[in-house]
Parts: sequence; structure tokens; C-alpha cells
Amino acid sequence: MDFNKYYEDRQKLVNTFLEKRLEKKGISRVDEAMAYSLLAGGKRIRPIILMATADALGVSGYNFLPVACGLEMIHTYSLIHDDLPCMDDDEYRRGRLTNHKVFGEALALLAGDALLTLAFEVMLEQKNVPAEVLVETVREVAMCAGNFGMVGGQVIDLDSEGRQISEEELRKLHAGKTGALFIAAVRSGARLSGAASDELLALTKFADLLGLAFQITDDILDVEGDAAQMGKAAHSDEKKHKSTYVTLYTLEGAKALAQKTVDEALGCLEMFGENAEALREITKMMCGRKS
Repeated sequence: MDFNKYYEDRQKLVNTFLEKRLEKKGISRVDEAMAYSLLAGGKRIRPIILMATADALGVSGYNFLPVACGLEMIHTYSLIHDDLPCMDDDEYRRGRLTNHKVFGEALALLAGDALLTLAFEVMLEQKNVPAEVLVETVREVAMCAGNFGMVGGQVIDLDSEGRQISEEELRKLHAGKTGALFIAAVRSGARLSGAASDELLALTKFADLLGLAFQITDDILDVEGDAAQMGKAAHSDEKKHKSTYVTLYTLEGAKALAQKTVDEALGCLEMFGENAEALREITKMMCGRKS
């Protein structure tokens, strides 16, 4: 397969959907702040993973664009809030000033809130899916985004600053903060495609390992990465005295763990044969990235 073309086609599809959806304006200037972050580029990894999961099951991922793009809105909201001074206090995201640096903290906070709520509105616009399947999918996305997943992980992250935590605590932190939305993306694509129970089980394990590998790679990039390539500051974890897979395992140990985790994730896709080639390539891309 021509993976670059596959990825670029779906990235353009997601961008077009998001642009068109934001043409429907609300009643205030929060729309400008929402668009600033949502349309700032980005890899669109999570929606493309959802579509690639459907492809792995022999169903066109193009069918599920509203749910896929809802995930991107949730991800973008989380970045806006994560960058706030009360959280990670970052000045740059995707190569330009963070939302609160442009619009102020109050409007940035509300832009994140608006994107989160819009995400569920958009996901529920999904057509040609049995109502009970769509409701269960959206319910699970909500759980992954909330106190059992991303938000819960962010709180553990805040509570862990300035102290060394155990590997178990670190795994729990990132399984929520980072991994939960990957699980949401994969399981949503699987549910919407009518996956059998054994397929859903294998894909869930794949998603869990993918999220772990992604985070280990992120920790490595915080040490080795180039700020210009990443579009955000490097060495931020060290400055904030955060525990990472590098501090637990050393840089070389983290690299070995990342490769081991990638190999295990790829092993979960064997049962899907050639249909899962895009998921395999996405895994390699995410864990071999420079930004």
C-alpha cells in the first residue's frame, strides 16, 4: 500500500470536515479561539486510527467521519487546557503561540469547553449506524475522556509533579492521560464496524500497547527532540521534575522498552491480515516520529 497517500487522503478529509463544521457559527467570539487551535494543523492521528481500524475489519473508515472528527475535537480541547498556566503552562503548540497566549486564559478555557461539548454533538450526527451501537460508542468515548480516562490521568500528572513515582503509577497516569483516547479511537472504529468479540479484544490490547509506545516515544523526544521540529518546547518534563519512562529506565532503556511495546502491539494485529496494514504503518510512524 502507498501509506503516505493513504494517510494524506484521510488527513485532508478530516481537515475539510472540521473546517466545514466550524463554518456554523455560535453567538460569540469563542468561535475564533476554537478555530485557532482546531484548524492549526496536527497529524490527526486519532481520527485516522479510528478509520484505519474500520478498514482492518473490512469496512470503509470513510463511513465514520463524524465520530472520528469528534475525537479530534476532544483531543484539541485537551491540548488547550493542558497548555494553560494552571496546568503545564506552555507557550507554544504546533509551532505557534498557545491558545491562551493569543486569546487570554478565560477565552482559551471556554474554547476548550466549547470544543468538548461540540464533539458530542458532532458524533451524534453519525448516520447509517444502529442507534444502540452509536449510543454505546459515544458513551465509551465519554468515559475515556473523563475521570476514568484522560481527565483522571491529567489529575494524576498534576499530583505527581516534583516527585519520583513508581512504574505502576506512571503507567496508570499515561493510560489515562494519553492512552484512553487511543483506546476510544480503536474501539469506536471496531464497534461501528460490527467487530466480533475476539476482534474487539485483540484491538483493545493493540490500542493499550499503542498508547504506551506513543508515550514512551514522547518521553524520549522530550530529551532528544528538536523544539523547532516538535513545535513545542523540549526538556519540559525535566524542568517540571516529572517522572517519565526515561527517568525510570534511562534513555537507552526507554528506547528498548518502546521497541518491545511496538512489537507486541503489531503482534495483536496478525489476525486481521493485510486489512490491518494501515494500522501497522500508523504504529511505526507514531513510534518513529521526530515531533
